[in-house]
Amino acid sequence: MSKNVLIIGAGGVGNVVVKKCAMNPQFFDEIHLASRTVAKCEALRQEIGERITSVHAVDADDAAQVAAVIRKVNPDLVVNVALPYQDLPIMDACLETGVDYLDTANYEPKDVAKFEYSWQWAYQERYKEKGVMALLGSGFDPGVTNVYTAYAAKHYFDEIHTLDIVDCNGGDHGQAFATNFNPEINIREITQRGRYWENGEWKETEPLSVREDLDYPGVGVRASYLMYHEELESLVKHFPTLKRARFWMTFGEAYLTHLRVLEGIGMTSIEPIDFQGQKIVPLEFLKAVLPDPGSLSIGYVGKTSIGVHITGIKDGKPKQVFIWNNCDHHECHLEVGAQAVSYTTGVPAMIGASLILDGAWKGAGVWNMEQFDPDPFMARLNDHGLPWNVIEDDSPIRFQNG
Repeated sequence: MSKNVLIIGAGGVGNVVVKKCAMNPQFFDEIHLASRTVAKCEALRQEIGERITSVHAVDADDAAQVAAVIRKVNPDLVVNVALPYQDLPIMDACLETGVDYLDTANYEPKDVAKFEYSWQWAYQERYKEKGVMALLGSGFDPGVTNVYTAYAAKHYFDEIHTLDIVDCNGGDHGQAFATNFNPEINIREITQRGRYWENGEWKETEPLSVREDLDYPGVGVRASYLMYHEELESLVKHFPTLKRARFWMTFGEAYLTHLRVLEGIGMTSIEPIDFQGQKIVPLEFLKAVLPDPGSLSIGYVGKTSIGVHITGIKDGKPKQVFIWNNCDHHECHLEVGAQAVSYTTGVPAMIGASLILDGAWKGAGVWNMEQFDPDPFMARLNDHGLPWNVIEDDSPIRFQNG
């Protein structure tokens, strides 16, 4: 049985996915790479060598172009690490050609800053009827955090009642202001209203208005802000005993000051404006002048600390568990020439792809990460650069306000 993969996207995360796939010939036979900017693909092939079977130019907004590349290279799986706006055209191409699909982030429309799974979940019956599989959100968060939650539910709890996903980047890239992944996506995400699940309903907050100072293993105390993140939507669906589910991310004061100024002068807007006789989107212009996230790894120091804090019941008694990973920016640079935020997204994509190709995770239809057995994924995290830790009943993550 062949294990051929087509990777669409050659940015910071794509760089990691390609290199980690190339390092693991036991999981991957042919590796094909496609991007709108084919020069990036060529550069990766020159760096990696013969493990890259072919490279192709493709506009991933165009399902027909994607389908043509799929037919040309005949992969067993398409790994989508392009932009979230392009999820649906790539899913359409996979459906048309009967090839399995994997991504790392859910779809959002380009003209509306709104991300939810409804658009992709709507493919469920069509994928099932075609006999192909779509695995959604095989990054870190979403992705690893979903698997952590499933692992805890399987091994430590009879019921899980509260879930807090905590995401800290304790690193320093030395730039005045930069985002660790695509600036357009990152800024759209963090300027939206906060949203969390409590007692059977979604509740909203003003953007970055709820703060907790949390003590992250390997990093220390950092200001953490309540945000909405897409994995909450699938986790409350698939773990109906959850009474509350929240997502927290750290931001330094300098970052927030820059963000407030940019927002205040309209540079984070996604509404087109007239500039010298043409329409431009301020956020797209801002993306063009900010540092490329893929260029940040040189000189980047410090660690990420990302995990899940879960409470619930085991054998009739209250229980809490904290599962997390620390990832070192400099070590990632030495291994694959990437910073840790790209690494922690790219490695899970490779692992998810490997589990599909060797049949450990398989099933027609559209799936989220937590719906499969977490054990093989957790084992491969330890084997491929993202070792995890678990503490029972004495979590370092303590919330002052419940």
